[in-house]
Amino acid sequence: MILAGDVGGTKSNLGVFEERDGKLVCVKEDSLPSQKYATLEALVADFLKEAKVKVDAACFGIAGPIVDNRVRTTNIPWIVEGDVLARELGVAHVRLLNDLEATCYSVLVLEPSEFECIHEGTDGRQATKVVIAAGTGLGEGVLFWDGDRYHPSATEGGHSDWAPNTEQQLELWRYLRERNEIVSCETILSGRGFPALHLFLDPTVRHPEFEQPDFDPAPFITKHALAGTCPVCVRTLDLWVDIYGSEAGNLAIRNVARGGIYVAGGIAVKILPKLKEGRFAAAAAHKEKMTALLSQIPICVMLNQKAPLIGAAHVAAGKV
Repeated sequence: MILAGDVGGTKSNLGVFEERDGKLVCVKEDSLPSQKYATLEALVADFLKEAKVKVDAACFGIAGPIVDNRVRTTNIPWIVEGDVLARELGVAHVRLLNDLEATCYSVLVLEPSEFECIHEGTDGRQATKVVIAAGTGLGEGVLFWDGDRYHPSATEGGHSDWAPNTEQQLELWRYLRERNEIVSCETILSGRGFPALHLFLDPTVRHPEFEQPDFDPAPFITKHALAGTCPVCVRTLDLWVDIYGSEAGNLAIRNVARGGIYVAGGIAVKILPKLKEGRFAAAAAHKEKMTALLSQIPICVMLNQKAPLIGAAHVAAGKV
């Protein structure tokens, strides 16, 4: 049995996989609230107590920089060590991956039907690919070809400084800078970015739901933007998509990613109709002297939101 995890600041998705006819099949899975637990070990113990299985190998994709198979998580106060988890699970080794590294591995094993192409581009076979994923935070990863196979590489690019490139975005940067010590890409390109943009565009429009305790405005804003029932929500989503596309283009040009831009994370699937309109691809290609090259790069949305979990499972099984 293979144990895999996709560990984030809001929730942790865990799954037990077994091999059937040469393929990994998930036989038990659950999503647990990360902040309810003091440690990942405690969270995993609860999951396995319910699953009633003994695992032989394990791998976890975790939001944060992995150093020597150890990580201090980005959005929850955990220190996770592979050796400690291995002892708790009674296995020889537990592999820790950055969550975007796990997502990159899934690019290599998901079925074609689990991708939605939003910009055709041209075939960049065996060329570098990049993955960008906005959700609770912003993750970025790279897949490079060594002449024989692809190797995923994690980054922490979501925490890099955000640079505006229009007058409106310059005003947005000033607005955000008054409220944040650093305006990173993740400040905007995450769930918390939506209410910030909404307030920036029109602080007089405050939906009653925004005042409810523990209410998450992001799904509300995207829902009303796609339905066209709130003009400020529409403008919010348009601006967010412009900035998301631009950052995807930045990631692609820094890595000359002719093999494709893969857009992962829960937000992308929810706003897929907007991404398909073309403004995301247009923003990705709008770079100095590089528009022609970037316009040739295919852009695909990863539809399977369990991609990091699947990627981690395949790593634990030694299949990638």
